[in-house]
Amino acid sequence: MRMDFNYRKQQHHLFLLLFILVSLIQTSCKQKPEDQKKIRFGPVIGIHYTEVRRRLNTGRSFDNHGYEVSPTWKMFFLPKDSAGVFSPDSNRFLTFPVTIDHDSLFNVANTWLKAKIITKDSLVFQVLAVEGKMVRFARSTVYMTFYADDYIKTLKTSLVDMQKTDHADTLFVQKMAAQANKYPDSLFAARVPVVLQSRSPFVKVEKEKVIASRENRFDTSESYLDPVYDITIHHAYQDFGYSFTVLVDTNGQMHFRESLVYIFPEFKESTIRVIKGIIDGYLKVYIAAKPGNTLGITHNSLISLYVAGRKK
Repeated sequence: MRMDFNYRKQQHHLFLLLFILVSLIQTSCKQKPEDQKKIRFGPVIGIHYTEVRRRLNTGRSFDNHGYEVSPTWKMFFLPKDSAGVFSPDSNRFLTFPVTIDHDSLFNVANTWLKAKIITKDSLVFQVLAVEGKMVRFARSTVYMTFYADDYIKTLKTSLVDMQKTDHADTLFVQKMAAQANKYPDSLFAARVPVVLQSRSPFVKVEKEKVIASRENRFDTSESYLDPVYDITIHHAYQDFGYSFTVLVDTNGQMHFRESLVYIFPEFKESTIRVIKGIIDGYLKVYIAAKPGNTLGITHNSLISLYVAGRKK
């Protein structure tokens, strides 16, 4: 009889635990995803904010390839889920819809962000790397900090000083520049790209411009990460056209790296020989190259050239 009573008591406890577990699961299932910490910008509507700092999760402004995250945004939220974002290209605020998702995620100006802090004085957003419908948090390494314009006026430091890179960035760039100069294959993009200047009226040099737009999310970093130059040589020995990359060293000398178009194996050796001849016979003679630098530190950097020769 004693054993039977204990058995029933154990069964009763198991039943209670099972009942509680099922209840918790049902409650969780009934909770809609959009009810889980869905953000609202109502309290900060109409407040103008300026981005004062943008950093990687390392705390630096530069990554290992030379890409710099810099504060450029100005924005304010409007009623009915929309926002004004300043466009440097058109020199005015453009209105974008604000799509609010669950867990503090939202989209504005074709950019997915996660709100970390929302107050009348400041905003902190994490820039999200989104592929399809998946958020790649491991690659979402950029953080934006905004201050309200009225709050900035109360600070003793200036906006320009707040937006500057810091001493840690300088030390990092010095290290990466030294590595790029020592090992040619260890490239680091120059934040201030190479400057090519023609020495001859018969040679025209033009750097391709990257315009900030909605399509590139107002990010013009390609202008220094992959600087492209169009070169036209008049009165050349014959008509030709080649596209290739060159390494510009700290002395402004150009060194052939590779063709930007596929070369069939049987023509590879002769084609590269011709390209090197164009570099030595035309580019080094008629073009002055000022090496690129980052934070004033000169270092080797890679550029792309589209060179066309015109006989007449």
